[in-house]
Amino acid sequence: MSTSVIISEQVAESKSRAVALESAVIATGLPFPKNLEAAFGCEEVIAAAGGVPATIAVLEGIPTIGCSKEQIKNLAQTPGVKKTNLSNLAAVVAERCYGATTVSATMHLATSVGIKVFSTGGIGGVHKDAEVTFDISADLTALTRYPMVVVCAGAKSILDLPRTVELLETLGIPIVGYCSDRFPAFYSRDSGIKLDIVAETPREVANIAKTHWELGLNTAILVALPIPQDHEIPQKEVNKLLSQALDDANQQGIRGKALTPFLLSRLKELSSGKTLEANLLLLKNNARLAAEIAVCLSEVHC
Repeated sequence: MSTSVIISEQVAESKSRAVALESAVIATGLPFPKNLEAAFGCEEVIAAAGGVPATIAVLEGIPTIGCSKEQIKNLAQTPGVKKTNLSNLAAVVAERCYGATTVSATMHLATSVGIKVFSTGGIGGVHKDAEVTFDISADLTALTRYPMVVVCAGAKSILDLPRTVELLETLGIPIVGYCSDRFPAFYSRDSGIKLDIVAETPREVANIAKTHWELGLNTAILVALPIPQDHEIPQKEVNKLLSQALDDANQQGIRGKALTPFLLSRLKELSSGKTLEANLLLLKNNARLAAEIAVCLSEVHC
């Protein structure tokens, strides 16, 4: 990349075991101080599993790979941080702004420096009524462009999950269920959608990814890790809460980019904080597996 990018010394020295982490969850996704709890918790479990955490953000116009704890603290409390995706990344950099990278921008910056594994909460996808609104997340485009292993708890439950999975398959993006043949629904373990590919160990995932890329298939590998059973919220309960949140959004005229953060915030209120705690737990759970996969990929020289 011709634009200056800062890579932390630790990430630069151990890039093969690095795990990229987005910063949108820190600056725009979770309330303070839960955002710091999530950020530091994910970094800690990655390090404990032998990986190298690489939180990615744009700091005063400089893409930064491997933010320090102080930088993460500043990002969590700085007002006006821009949610940064592929469509506005260049503007955020050119205007010397602070930017919190989403899935797509994080994947772009991570891939540009050779990082092969990315851990997130849940990917974006096809929104409900997309046939009318054409609201489809840029996350899906990024998964077609950047050859990474992406560990998630499925797609966000506010989405049209069957259409999201169908589009992922159409785009040639392998969905690997981890110790499960069901696509998870973020807060819930089972969306009811069956998966054809299942891996039981991090090494199996690494071998699938290595073979995929050796065959010249340059998409991402999506690893779907269900939230631990003791912490899931049953799908029926989530659907009931989501129905209420959607009604509230319609009544207030909230749509477009404002819809997702509104729904997530409303779900937290309606569930008395249960969705927030589940979110924090699954973020760390995903990060741990991502680190284990990164270590295995480094051993097969991928």
